[in-house]
Amino acid sequence: MHVPTIIERKRDGYALDEGEIRFLVRSFTDGVMPDYQMSAFAMAVFFQGMDAGETAALTRAMLESGASFRWPEHAPRVVDKHSTGGVGDKVSLVLAPLLACDDLWVPMISGRGLGITGGTLDKLEAIPGFCVGLEPEEVLAQLERIGVVMMGQTASICPADKKLYALRDVTATVPSRPLIVASILSKKLAESLDALVLDVKFGSGAFMKTRDAAVLLGEAMREVGGAMGVETRVCYHPMDEPTGRAVGNALEVVEAIECLRGGGPEDLRELVLALAAEVSTAGREQLTAWLDDGTALAKFRDLVEAQRGDPACLDDFAAVHPAPTVREICSPNSGVVTRVDAETVGRAANALGAGRDRAEDAVNPAVGFDRLVKVGEEIAAGDVIARVHAKRSADAGEAKNKFLSGFLCE
Repeated sequence: MHVPTIIERKRDGYALDEGEIRFLVRSFTDGVMPDYQMSAFAMAVFFQGMDAGETAALTRAMLESGASFRWPEHAPRVVDKHSTGGVGDKVSLVLAPLLACDDLWVPMISGRGLGITGGTLDKLEAIPGFCVGLEPEEVLAQLERIGVVMMGQTASICPADKKLYALRDVTATVPSRPLIVASILSKKLAESLDALVLDVKFGSGAFMKTRDAAVLLGEAMREVGGAMGVETRVCYHPMDEPTGRAVGNALEVVEAIECLRGGGPEDLRELVLALAAEVSTAGREQLTAWLDDGTALAKFRDLVEAQRGDPACLDDFAAVHPAPTVREICSPNSGVVTRVDAETVGRAANALGAGRDRAEDAVNPAVGFDRLVKVGEEIAAGDVIARVHAKRSADAGEAKNKFLSGFLCE
């Protein structure tokens, strides 16, 4: 096969067959195909798109570029969840242990945050000692023992995706729907799942700004996941305001623990239960009971201990990462809250150090916001609408001003 000819065919809008796509991915992964040719191919896909068959072939080729988990015959139903990202989205910290209460296996591979989108791994690493880098034999042993693992992508899983994403990031091709689908599903399907629930966000704090765009992405992922033999469910949720009342790594762990104790913000609890019901064999009533009676929290403690974290710190996690400066933000007027803009809050938290603009940036687990008001709440002038946790007083002042620019009470 001839790489320039394949690129030319996609540039001109022709559908590629599975052999051509497999050849490109293999050549790129092996280093035979130079980056500039893959960049040209990615741009051709960006403008011409891919049909469902091509997208499935690309997903399969990226999946097969590396290793996949293989489970023993006695393994129970294997499930996972993927979110397209958002602000304050700590759902995985609650959902993974909750699903494991149902005697399911949950081999959750997660990522780090970038920009305003928080990362599950960054939240987990706010727990002292927690290790997200596990070897395959450790993963299997832990699933056999407690039914849940929360880890990062290993070097052997989907190396083609890792290489291709680095190129997409610097060639303005990240928003390509087929490339998004293949990137997400190749990593998740490497877990050899029976069922996957996709939490597709839309709104100011999401990658997809409109519901219509989110549905196009969600349906594409559902179709490809189903074609590859995985029961794939899709849920759509708005991200115009942050999930829950906290944004920032340690602050979100505090809120996740509250939810695991049967409390926490109602929107977080509802989202966890809705997603769990999509892949669990238990009914919503039983899932709710596991949150309320401490069963899910006990499973989370088992998870923390299994991955070398300190479970004792979960009893008072708010004391683990105290920020040097904590400042209240008060409402300038009375009325009903109509806007707590997720993108504005996310950017303000990122500026404090809760997120990263580049993959190599470090994050500060202590900083962010908590006690956020929610849209629809009635408040009076002077009421606390959020607290900002910052490294310095000047940072807190800047974060307050940014927050207020995205807040509206009428």
